[in-house]
Amino acid sequence: MFENRLLKVYKHKSKQAKRLNISCYRIYDHDLPEFPFAIELYEDKIYVAEYRRRHNMNDEEHEEWLQQSFNIVSDVLHLPVENIYSRERKRLSHRESEQYEKHNDAQQFFTVEENGLKFLINLSDYLDTGLFLDHRVTRAMVRDEANNKRVLNLFCYTGSFSVYAASGNAGSVTSVDLSKTYLEWAKDNFGINRFKDENKYQFIHADVLQYLKTPEPNSFDLIIIDPPTFSNSKRMKDFFDVQKDHVDLINNALNILSANGIIYFSTNYSKFILDEQIIKASSIKNITKQTAPFDFEGKLKRFCFKIVK
Repeated sequence: MFENRLLKVYKHKSKQAKRLNISCYRIYDHDLPEFPFAIELYEDKIYVAEYRRRHNMNDEEHEEWLQQSFNIVSDVLHLPVENIYSRERKRLSHRESEQYEKHNDAQQFFTVEENGLKFLINLSDYLDTGLFLDHRVTRAMVRDEANNKRVLNLFCYTGSFSVYAASGNAGSVTSVDLSKTYLEWAKDNFGINRFKDENKYQFIHADVLQYLKTPEPNSFDLIIIDPPTFSNSKRMKDFFDVQKDHVDLINNALNILSANGIIYFSTNYSKFILDEQIIKASSIKNITKQTAPFDFEGKLKRFCFKIVK
C-alpha cells in the first residue's frame, strides 16, 4: 500500500520538479494514515520525518516496521538506504518549540541548490533542515521585489530569504534572529553564494520585538516576517505568541517602512486569524495559495500575506 502510493506521487512530482529544474522538494506528506511520514528529497539525500502517534508496536516491532518503510523509500527513489536521514517529529503544542534544539553532537552539512543559489542543509542535527521548502515561491517573489531595496529579514533563521534578496540586487540586507547558531548559518549561506560585502549585508543578534523599537522611520523598503508560533526563550524579554502579538509586530514593522513599502508575513499556526482591522496598512492580500509550491498543493500548513504600507 505504501509502496504503491509513494510510487504514484514520486512519479508525478519528480516530473514536475524536473520540468521546473528543482532538486529539493517534498514527495510525500502523511498521504496514508498508517504511514505518517513527511518525505523530502534534497538532491541525492532523503529526509524522512516520522510524525509521532500512538501505535501498538513495541520498540523492536516499530524499528523493524521503520526499516521496511525505509527500504521501500530507497527502492522507489532509486537511492541507497544510507542516504536516508530520519527524525521523529512530535506534534508541537501551542506552548512549546523545538526549533532551536540541537539533537546530536555531530555536525553534518550538505550544500544544495535552489533556483541557482546554494544553501547549507543539515539533516541530522536539528529538527528542521535549514531550508523550508514550502517557501520556495515566496523566496522567488522576494528576489523579484528586492532590486535596490533596503531589505529586513526578521526571525531570519538560516537566512534563505536574505540570500534571495541579495541575489535580487538588494541595496542592503539586514538579518535579525535571537539564535547565534542560525545567524552563523545564515552568514555561511551568504559566504557560499559569494555575497560578502559587509557594508551591504548585516547580521544582528537580537530579540526581534526589542530590535523593532530601534530603527528610524523609513529605514527599510521590504520586510520579511516569518515568526515562530510561540516562543518563551529565556533570551527574550517577553514570551511571543503569534496570534496575540502579530498586530504589534506588524504595526511596528510598518513604522520603519518607507512609503508603499512591503511586508511579507507568514505563519504556520493552523488556527491563525489576521486582525486586519487594526493593522495600519493601505493594502493586505492573502497570498497563501499564490505562494504554494507544486509539492505542497493541498497540503500547505501555513498562511502568507502581502502587506503594503
